[in-house]
This record gives sequence, structure tokens and C-alpha cells, in this order.
Amino acid sequence: MAFAHLHVHTEYSLLDGSNKIKEYVKRVKELGMDSAAITDHGVMYGVIDFYKACKAEGIRPILGCEIYVAPNSRFDKELTGGEDRYYHLVLLAENNTGYDNLMKIVSRGFTEGYYYKPRVDMEILNEFHEGIIALSACLAGEVQRYIQKGLVDEAKKAALKYRDCFGEGNYFLELQDHGLPEQKMVNTTLIQMSKELNIPLVVTNDVHYTYAEDVKPHDILLCIQTGKKLSDEDRMRYVGGQYYIKSEEEMKALFPYAWEAVENTQRIADRCNVEIEFGVTKLPHFEVPSGYDSWTYLNKLCYEGLKERYGDENAPAGDTGLTLKERLDYELDVIKTMGYVDYFLIVWDFINYARQNGIMVGPGRGSAAGSIVSYALKITNIDPIKYNLLFERFLNPERVSMPDIDIDFCFERRQEVIDYVGRKYGTEKVVQIVTFGTMAAKAVIRDVGRVMDLPYAYVDSLAKMIPNELNITIERALHVNPELRKMYESDEQVKELIDMSKRLEGLPRHTSMHAAGVVICSRPAEELVPLSRGADGSITTQFTMTTIEELGLLKMDFLGLRTLTVIRDAVELIKKSKGIHIDIDNIDYDDKKVLSSIGTGRTDGVFQLESGGMKNFMKELKPENLEDIIAGISLYRPGPMDFIPQYIKGKN
Repeated sequence: MAFAHLHVHTEYSLLDGSNKIKEYVKRVKELGMDSAAITDHGVMYGVIDFYKACKAEGIRPILGCEIYVAPNSRFDKELTGGEDRYYHLVLLAENNTGYDNLMKIVSRGFTEGYYYKPRVDMEILNEFHEGIIALSACLAGEVQRYIQKGLVDEAKKAALKYRDCFGEGNYFLELQDHGLPEQKMVNTTLIQMSKELNIPLVVTNDVHYTYAEDVKPHDILLCIQTGKKLSDEDRMRYVGGQYYIKSEEEMKALFPYAWEAVENTQRIADRCNVEIEFGVTKLPHFEVPSGYDSWTYLNKLCYEGLKERYGDENAPAGDTGLTLKERLDYELDVIKTMGYVDYFLIVWDFINYARQNGIMVGPGRGSAAGSIVSYALKITNIDPIKYNLLFERFLNPERVSMPDIDIDFCFERRQEVIDYVGRKYGTEKVVQIVTFGTMAAKAVIRDVGRVMDLPYAYVDSLAKMIPNELNITIERALHVNPELRKMYESDEQVKELIDMSKRLEGLPRHTSMHAAGVVICSRPAEELVPLSRGADGSITTQFTMTTIEELGLLKMDFLGLRTLTVIRDAVELIKKSKGIHIDIDNIDYDDKKVLSSIGTGRTDGVFQLESGGMKNFMKELKPENLEDIIAGISLYRPGPMDFIPQYIKGKN
């Protein structure tokens, strides 16, 4: 048995976040169902996590969305308040065409129709209906709204409008029963309408939490999200406690009068088959000058850069046994074999734009500095031969993954580089990436305590008993803090507060824009990922950075670094006040005065050397050259830190 309409969404749901989605899918399997659906309200944030969780459990994933439909045009924003702003409609992707269209529909809701909610209209639905199965939704659906107002003829017109849009057999009237009297009345009319209009019925159940006993933590979540307390009379609530995953037996018991509608859930599930492709690179094409293709143009740039950087291309490439040219050819061959020729041209191009326009660019960081191609193209300014850096840490044919080049730009002018990329490839193809803030251990205890109306000082004292560890969980805190464990086991109020907090821990709290991540697409972004709108109105992806990479899309990190802005200002001030021009790309790394100053621990504002621990380490290390500082940074991390005393003893 499959139930094709199960809500897992960011609004008022305990089924959000990858761990909660996995829990939900496991419960579906325990109940013997072969399919499950995700129909977030207006968004598709969770579809990839859900898809992977279903595949891992052998469950058929049904990917959908409960969209908001504007009463008239999606551009009309001069409406009266409340329920007249939008209707609900459930869309399920029947196949890959339907999934592609669903992404476009959801994206347009944000990019064109946003008014309180991301809304679409019949024009959008008529354009992108192919491959989609539609359900009339809950009591907030257009058909159900008219029925509740006694406007049955209008309800019939609305039903026929949707049937004509999606096609016969692709639109279903939806029966739900969560114990609400309005639903029983609406269901009676829907059954009659189904016979008159020859539109099939389907039975569904709204699911906002996994287990029946989750009703209280879900109620607390509603209060957190709406800024209310449990004691508030006038607040949003889901009454009846029926919004959990129900078994086939429970659903059949609720609808003994609608066997055909119950069976239709399985028929719909059997029709839905979307296959998502992971790990196949979808790079945008880089336009090269006439007479070249991407490969020959990359070779030209690299050979010119190699000559400029080293002079003699036949000089040895360190102790590798290769000449510089042979090392370059080897790297180029790997880049070509792995399909990343356009990638390097794209990165070279926007870094070149930054340099030509006086925008400070960092010297490079991470594994990309091990590439002589990166150095020849001036993507990085660190000589991989001098420092004996490994190309294989960056790109390795035996471990196929997208190259990851983190690039630092002047904090104040970073946006200019992103704007350039948008102009070059099309603003519809260049989008910033979403990130999610989650309810961490301390914060969730404070939130739940506020909702339960417990004294602030009391709740705060409990939250402070959670250790200040990275990625600490409440469960771990109970293990490592005996005092907290004792209070949990002996005080009923503390136990309830912590139990409720544990159920909510890790849930997404809000969305925001990733500080650096930008995706550059080969075609309009809405064809590859669903889009959303940030708090400042800018368009973002609905998928996070890791998901973007899994889908084979080009994710770049445009990092804004204040250190570069400070360096730029210092260089300009020195030139203005002293008449001295400092070429920051060619400074003396063996300046004894600078090294001596670092050895005194005066490293405020020096990248990676400004923490208290690192200052003390530098005082002991007393670096005599850049290599000493490199060794120091390498040692100052968990594990190698244990060998610092031995290293200093050996050095001295």
C-alpha cells in the first residue's frame, strides 16, 4: 500500500532535515508501504535528501510540492488579506519531464509570483503541466474552499479547470480525514462531484510528524516558528493529533466508503518514477577566441604562463624527474581526461577580470596550490615546484570529484566579480547558494524553555550546562556532564524540557545565503535546480552546496576576505604618504624584521596566526623563514599539536 501525499516541509513540520527525513522513510518501510511522497509547502528543499533516503531503504520516492496558486495573475499583488491571496494544489512528478517542470513551477513562484508566499497561476501551470499529476489538496485547495463557502458550482468549474490543464486521469479530487468536521462535509461533496464530473478521487493523509506521540513536540515547534507560547490561546495549532504516518489499516478504517479512492493512492504511486542523476558533470561552456577550441586555448594560456613564471620550460620540476613542461603536460592531460578544461578557463577568466580591474585576489589556498596549471594561469600565486606541492591532492583520476578552488577577493569588491560572471554567462544561469541554520543544542533548549514559559534564568542555566564543543548534541551532553544527567533523571520538568528539545534538535531554523557559494549553470538555473528568494530579494538555489556538487553542477566559492581589503588600503596609504610602491605579489618572504616581529607574538590581523594559542606558539617557535611558519600552521591542529614540544626542541 502506498500513500502518495505525505507532507515533509519547512513550514510547521517535524520531518525536516536529513536525519528527520531518514527517520520518516524508515517508519514508512516499517509500516510495509512501498512508496512515500514529499510535498513541501511551496518549496523543494528536501527532495534530494528524501530521494536518497528512499533509495537507501528500497522505497519508491514520489517527488512533489504543495504549491500556492494565485486566484488570478501571479503578478497581481493588490489583493485583500487572508485566504484570498492563494490556494493550495499538490503536484507530483510522474517522470523526469514532470520533475523538470516542477522545478520551473516552484522557481517561478519565487522569481515572479512572490506575495506572502511563492505563488504561481494558471498561465504557469498550463505551460509546465506535462509529466505532472495534480491533487486538489487540503481544505485550503481552491475546490475545497468553494465547497466550504457553499459555492458548489464554482467548485466544479475550478475542478474542471485543473482537469483540463493537467489532462484526464492526471487530476484527482483529494479526500482527507484528520477528525475535522469541515473535512467530512467537504468529502461528501467531493464524492458527489467525482461522479458528476468523472474526476477520480484519492485518499491522502497530511503528515507533519512521524509518530503519534510527536504531537506535543510538533505543537512546541509551531510555537517556536510563530513566536508564541503553549499557554497562548490565540495561536496556530494542528488539532486532533492525526498528522502522523498512518498505516494501511488505519487509512482503510477512516475511508470504508471510498475503497476506489484508497486504491488510487497505489495507482498514483506506481505511475511516479523519477530518476535523478548524480556525479555527472554539467559544466557551462566557455566561449574561446576564433581559431581555438577550449583545449587548444587552455594549452596556449598555460604555455605562455609557464614561460612567464619560470623562463626555461625544460628546467627540472623539483625532484619528480620531470621537466616543467612535462609536469604541465601531465596535469593538462589529467584535466582533459577528467573533463575539466572549461572549468579552468572559467576560473582563469574571472580571476583575470579581477586582476585587470584592480580587485585584490588572494594568492590561493587549499589543494589547488599544488597545480602548475593553476600557477601558470595565475589562478594561484604559489609556486608548487618550490614548495614541493602535490597535484594529486587537487585532481586525481582514481578519485573522481569536482576540482575545488577557493578564491579570496577583496571583501568590498567581491560582488563586482560575481556581477561580471552574471553578465558573461547570463544572470539566469548564475545564482547564489542557500544554506540552512539549524536548531543547535543550546539554542533549542532556550527556544523550548521560552515556549513552555519557564523562567529565563532557569532555562539559561540548563543551556549553559551543554559543553562548548563543536557539533555537540544534547545526547552527548547528557553523557559528558554528570550534573546535567542527574537533573534529567531526577527532575520531571528538566526531563520534559530536554526530551522535547531532543525531538526538535537539528531541525532547520531558517534559510540564508551562503557566504561564498555561487553556482554557474550551463543553461537557466531553474532547469537544473529549484530557486528561492533570499531575505534581501536576491535569488538563491533551494539546494545546498553539497547537493549542488552531487548533481554535477559548477559550484565556485567567491570568498570575501577583509585581510585583502586591509592589505590593499595599506599599500595605497604607503604609496600616498611615502611615495613607495609595494608589489604585494613579490614581497621578500625572508625579511628578518618581519619574521622577528612574528616571533614576538605580535600577530593581530595576520591570517591564521592571530589566535591566542598561535601567538604563544610563534613566541616559542621564533620562525627564521617562511618554511618555519608553514610547519607551524601544519602542526597547530588536533593530533599533530602533541608533537609541538618535540618539534621546537629539535628545531632549536
